[in-house]
Amino acid sequence: MPSDIPHIPESRRRRVLVWLVPLVWTLGLGLWGLSRQDSVWRDEAATWQVAGRSAGEIWAMLANVDAVHGLYYLLMHGLFEVFGASTTTLRLPSVLAVSAAATCVALIGRRLAGFWAGLGGGLTLGLLPAVQFYLQEGRPYALVAAGAGLSTLLLVSLLERGPGRRAWPRWAAYGIAVLVCALLNWLSLLVLPAHAATLGWVRAGRRIWLRWAAYGSGAVAGALPLILFSRRQSEQVSWIPPLTWTMLIGPGILLAVGGLGAWAGRSGRAERKALSVAAVGLPLLAVPQLGLIGLSLVQPLFQDRYVLFSMVGLALLIGAALGAAVRACAPRLPRAAGLVVPGVVGVSVLALLPVELDKRAPASRIDDVLAVAGEVAELKRDGDAVLFVPAARRDTALVSPGAFAGLADVALAVSPAASATLKGEEEDPARIRAALLGQRRVLLVTDAEKVAKPPSADRDKAKTAVLREHFAVVADRQLRGRRVTVYERRG
Repeated sequence: MPSDIPHIPESRRRRVLVWLVPLVWTLGLGLWGLSRQDSVWRDEAATWQVAGRSAGEIWAMLANVDAVHGLYYLLMHGLFEVFGASTTTLRLPSVLAVSAAATCVALIGRRLAGFWAGLGGGLTLGLLPAVQFYLQEGRPYALVAAGAGLSTLLLVSLLERGPGRRAWPRWAAYGIAVLVCALLNWLSLLVLPAHAATLGWVRAGRRIWLRWAAYGSGAVAGALPLILFSRRQSEQVSWIPPLTWTMLIGPGILLAVGGLGAWAGRSGRAERKALSVAAVGLPLLAVPQLGLIGLSLVQPLFQDRYVLFSMVGLALLIGAALGAAVRACAPRLPRAAGLVVPGVVGVSVLALLPVELDKRAPASRIDDVLAVAGEVAELKRDGDAVLFVPAARRDTALVSPGAFAGLADVALAVSPAASATLKGEEEDPARIRAALLGQRRVLLVTDAEKVAKPPSADRDKAKTAVLREHFAVVADRQLRGRRVTVYERRG
């Protein structure tokens, strides 16, 4: 009701609605178009094929590749075992994780700036374009965002309660949340300097600082073996380009929006408290972004998904600005004040509708692993050979083995599972050439022309050279970033 918008104590109903509405809202956004027209792109295909292996095979693979995602792969393996392999099983954990993060945003916002700030921030998180992309993504970044939201909520509650003797369970939960996030993606440890900035902002006491340092250090120590080991696999991120000025445009816009949100929400209840939304949200938005930029000056690492959890801070700041708008409106237009947040959210949904539809379409990703599998199933004949250029495009067969039944993978020496790799081990170029010359028909699975790169590996050069010299194209289909070409032996 408009009359209770100012500082009258909240009812129990409001305390429930402030987190329940964002939770249900974000779940709805995530479930809308979850299958993306039954498409799976290459990053998700890695999750799919690894989750389908046994726990022992996954553990062996982590020694060679993707150790940084080990915990996530084991989690998805368990879910695939229980619920079966499907796009729903693949993506639902991310939907639930972002919904949990939205709940944390709402609870933090309510604590620091009131009901409308919490409700506005919680509803905002799932609408942010970057979050919408990973809301339906079979990768660990949404889970990290949920953990960052939880650790921030715990820190806020600890700062409000003070350094009491009964605080240790919450500090332990804080350390565990930070550690689990680090095991999902150790760059999430950038949340610790963000929280340190909050402690400095509110001039936390010595006991708070010591406990934060102790439990934060424990989380870092727990993740340190993974950090050191995964550094041996740093060639996996060698594809990330060096930092350029154009890459800083996105973070710059986010920081500008966050700064405006902090300025707009500075008045009223939030301003009168040492612990404010600005003190929590602005460091959580800015420090991970700036930290990743700093790391990228040493080694190129800048990818927005690595700091997706910083969007929790942006949602908090936007929520605070919405709460301030409600407070400003209440004295003059009390009946309209209660419509500010629903109105702004409704207008945002309509304004972002093209983005929302785009993120739920197969074209939002670089390719579709499943689409080309259907083309293979239609074009193949028993006894045909199949090639993959580059070898990583074998993910199509690993995700949809039925479509490739009856085809001979003539370049493969050791399967991905047996070789403890993602794409398997292939024969040397000479043997691949000899095997191809004994075939009458070959199906080549590769990237669509608009995204394809010239072959760089000697094996891939040998494959394409033999096909060009001794085979003729009889069918060629391109769909959603992938391509399947049928070759027949000349003469």
